[in-house]
Amino acid sequence: MRRTGTTRRSALTATGAVALGAVLTGCGDGPRNRDLPGGADARTAALRERTALRAAAARDSASLLSRYEQVAAAHPLTEAGIAPMGAAVRAHLAALGGPAKAAGTSPPPSPPAAPADARAALRELAAEERRVADGRATALLNAEPELARLLASIAAAGAAHAYLLTELAKETPA
Repeated sequence: MRRTGTTRRSALTATGAVALGAVLTGCGDGPRNRDLPGGADARTAALRERTALRAAAARDSASLLSRYEQVAAAHPLTEAGIAPMGAAVRAHLAALGGPAKAAGTSPPPSPPAAPADARAALRELAAEERRVADGRATALLNAEPELARLLASIAAAGAAHAYLLTELAKETPA
């Protein structure tokens, strides 16, 4: 005699079909910005935000590069130690789309003058690297994925520079 009603096999098949339907619905393309009212405005605002974030990061790199050049000019003894880090900051500036400056062609320094003591100048440069790296780490939370990866990488390099500058300050004669 054959059973009538729901069997275990039919219940599992129905559950699988419902789950598959839910998965396929979730994987759909969904509405795009152009289909939504104000979609163009949202894209324009997002583009402006990305551009502003990138420009602010480039300005920070340009300012930091000026500080490196200022310390190197004020304390020639430190130039060999900080030159590779200055070159990295120059590369970061170029990656952010800022104007790539040639070495030695910095604008008039806008940051405060480097301290007369080489150790103090290196410590201040390390503090500036730390401040900029922390700012970038905070900014990457609001950045698009590609820019967030770039900012994270540059922030990590800045943190390493801060450590190296601190160590260089300890080794520099007074």
